[in-house]
Order: sequence, then structure tokens, then C-alpha cells
Amino acid sequence: MDWTLGFYEIPTGERPAQVFLDALTGVARREAVAGLRLLVTDGAAVRLPHSRALGEGLFELRGRSSGARIFYMFRPGRRIVLLDGVIKKRGDIPASRLRRVRRLQRDVEGL
Repeated sequence: MDWTLGFYEIPTGERPAQVFLDALTGVARREAVAGLRLLVTDGAAVRLPHSRALGEGLFELRGRSSGARIFYMFRPGRRIVLLDGVIKKRGDIPASRLRRVRRLQRDVEGL
């Protein structure tokens, strides 16, 4: 049974992960689409190098060569909520972006 992907929507109606995905091109877009397909079929079984746990129920889907990262979380009923994304240009996720994604995660958990 496949997992269902959904996008978190902020109060203004914007879906940060959708905006991020729509802006991707070339290798980054192909890697993101392949990773999302893997999430749909394998869900919580996806591990490194494709996905990494960031703790407290937050995960990142990892593009191998592009540096694209899509942040997501699991919800009951085999649902995955895509929160946001970033192109990493260095070894770690910028602290400001991680704080933002954690806020989005808390919003989803409060729903």
C-alpha cells in the first residue's frame, strides 16, 4: 500500500514545499521527483542516502548531487506532509531554515 503525499499550507495559502519544487530544474528536479516517488512507495522505510532523520519526527529527503533537500514528516494513516525545501550549499542546514521548518512542523502537529 502506497503512502500519501501532502503539502503543508501556511495561513496565506502558500505551500512552501510546492513553491520549492516548482522552482527546481534539471538534475535537482529529477532527483526530487525520484525521491518523492520513493517516499510514496517505501515511506518510513526510506533511509540514507535518500533520507535522513533530523530528530523529533523531522526528516530530509536528499538529492545526491544537487544538494536539494525536502523537509517532511509522517502523520497517521500513511500520510507524509512535505514542509519546505532548500538547496544546501555547505555541510549543514542553515539554522534559520531549520528553525522555520521546525515551526512548520509544530503547526502541523497542532492541527
